[in-house]
Amino acid sequence: MNIYMKIAIEEAGKGIGLNEGGPFGAVIVKKDTIISQAHNRVLASHDPTAHAEILAIREAGRSLNTLNLSECTLYTTCEPCPMCLAAVIWARISSVYYGCTRQDAARIGFRDEHMYGTAGDAFSQLPFDMKQIDRDECIQMFKEWEEKPDKVIY
Repeated sequence: MNIYMKIAIEEAGKGIGLNEGGPFGAVIVKKDTIISQAHNRVLASHDPTAHAEILAIREAGRSLNTLNLSECTLYTTCEPCPMCLAAVIWARISSVYYGCTRQDAARIGFRDEHMYGTAGDAFSQLPFDMKQIDRDECIQMFKEWEEKPDKVIY
C-alpha cells in the first residue's frame, strides 16, 4: 500500500470518528514531503465545500505561501468530485492518486453523478495525471462509514 494513501485513509478515519464528515481523506506531497493532510469537515463546519481535497489544498497553499502547487501530488481516498477537480486544476497540482470511485461513493449515499453531467466534457481531458490505487484498502473506510449507526448523509 502506498504510504501517502495510508495517511489519507487515517485522515478519513479521524473524520468519521469525530463525526465531522464522510469517509474522505487527502494528503498533498511535494518531493516526498507531506505538505498538508485533511479529512472531510462538511458536517463540523456546516460548509458544503469543506471536502478533504479542498481543505488539503488550502493548507498546502498556506504552508508553501503560494497558489501554485504544480510540484505537488494529491492522494485522496475517493475520486475527486467536480468541485475538487476544479480546485486541483486551479492549484496546478501535477498528479492525483485516488482510491474509491465516484460509483463507490454513490453506493454509500454520496451522489454526485448529476454534477458530472452538468460539467459536461469539462473533465474529459484533465491537465494532470490521475490514477486509481489502493481501492481495496480505501473501500474498507467506506464500509466503516456505511455501518456507522449515527452517520449523517448530506
